[in-house]
Amino acid sequence: MRGRKGVSFVTFLFLYVVCFVNGEDPYRFFTWNVSYGDIYPLGVKQQGILINGQFPGPQIDSVTNDNLIISVFNSLDEPFLLSWNGLQHRRNSWQNGVYGTNCPIPPGQNFTYILQVKDQIGSFFYFPSLAFHKAAGGFGGITISSRPRIPVPFPSPDGDFTILAGDWFKKNHTDLKATLDGGSMLPFPDGILINGRGWNGYTFTISQGKTYRFRISNVGIATSFNFRIQGHTMKLVEVEGSHTLQNTYSSLDVHLGQSYSVLVTADQPAQDYYIVVSSRFTDPVLTNTAILHYSNSAGSVSGPPPGGPTTQIDWSLNQARSIRWNLTASGPRPNPQGSYHYGLINTTRTIRLANSAPVINGKQRYAVNSVSFIPADTPLKLADYFKISGVFSVGSISDNPTGGGGYLQTSVMGADFRAFIEIVFENSEDTVQSWHVDGYAFFVVGMDGGQWSAASRLNYNLRDTVARSTVQVYPKSWSAIYVGLDNVGMWNIRSEDWARQYLGQQFYLRVYSAVESWRDEYPIPKNALLCGRASGRTTRPL
Repeated sequence: MRGRKGVSFVTFLFLYVVCFVNGEDPYRFFTWNVSYGDIYPLGVKQQGILINGQFPGPQIDSVTNDNLIISVFNSLDEPFLLSWNGLQHRRNSWQNGVYGTNCPIPPGQNFTYILQVKDQIGSFFYFPSLAFHKAAGGFGGITISSRPRIPVPFPSPDGDFTILAGDWFKKNHTDLKATLDGGSMLPFPDGILINGRGWNGYTFTISQGKTYRFRISNVGIATSFNFRIQGHTMKLVEVEGSHTLQNTYSSLDVHLGQSYSVLVTADQPAQDYYIVVSSRFTDPVLTNTAILHYSNSAGSVSGPPPGGPTTQIDWSLNQARSIRWNLTASGPRPNPQGSYHYGLINTTRTIRLANSAPVINGKQRYAVNSVSFIPADTPLKLADYFKISGVFSVGSISDNPTGGGGYLQTSVMGADFRAFIEIVFENSEDTVQSWHVDGYAFFVVGMDGGQWSAASRLNYNLRDTVARSTVQVYPKSWSAIYVGLDNVGMWNIRSEDWARQYLGQQFYLRVYSAVESWRDEYPIPKNALLCGRASGRTTRPL
């Protein structure tokens, strides 16, 4: 749908459902208006991006295999896109919501995303993917609950809370974008927000003796953080769609783009307690607090918030290694997670990806394997579908670090459908990196300091490492993942440090099936927006 007039949404939806949506799976409708509005998260007036007048945006609550029909009206004065961090879009990269797959929604127009949370559970979030909109808001939580009769490895909690936390700047996103466009680096963040609020700006109310689920996501653009609750421990139960061994933590590191679920029991004296989020590996340390309020509280918070880890890499690395898959728990299906023996599958390809920060043409850029990504004039998925030559070249980024200087390129890597591959993220810099792969959950088989080599595989966890979509890479270190390429499409692999992503630290993985069957990938949506060299073409008849 190109505007608010024309073919009615109800008619379109009916025809779509008849053709493509499994009638056994329910669907949920959302209508969102995206607009600018004044916000004051750090006490300074800013131009924020609101969804239905809210900052953060509305939460999406769903159940495995639900169909989500999300009609987005763009009331901004510039193009806009939403992406869905961690949703796999099985056979449907058309809905991924990044510029490599979708034309932006023009100002004053709308687009309807038609998603299915196929074979997924867990905690995720959505965010605006164009320009530097992520620094202005427009994000919100996504929960996917297990279907009835699918066992969950813990009793139903007495309440469910979402925490969207991350670093924040007092400057408007347009000023931050201008800084990057001018070739400079971003300044240090001005603070940390918890659900869009500053110090003690948000309260979570609980009742004595009951247990609550907290879904924690790092929606920031620059820094990792540590999460803790004064006087309480946390039992980890889920990471980005995977049930975990239920280890207990007093604090938890959450890196850019990552999501965790913990259980917290109200087993302390009835009063108020600090919920603390503080930046990791930064100097100075940024801190923000919310309030955990017992419904029968006898007193307000007192004393300073509890301190947490600051710059200790080894502490964080050891915690990351302690996060394991719960092999006996069911995932979105009734079979145990451990029934997929990822460690017994031979990899057919190794891809080594090295991040770097080159200066190109006198401006600060960021690169992977020396290539600093620049967007094409046409979304890559559309160029691929319509066979428009000259937009991109498969193989325009190497499988290995080149060791050469950085250069600009619309980088696309080719990969075969159903291949099982190893990807090693190599970080020679002195800052923590965070990498995300759209369309997949991958197995984090290893991470360590120093230079990766073939001998590093001797220490891989090939039994019960967690499956997730975002992985951190510590300074002067590497992280290795295994991933089965069972999802055809054009998929973004990117840094979750948004300045790095914006200035080139990303590329696209074209997972290709020569069969070109609807069994492997859905056809182009009838309502797909067309732009660039795809303008004037037609999608397909209903």
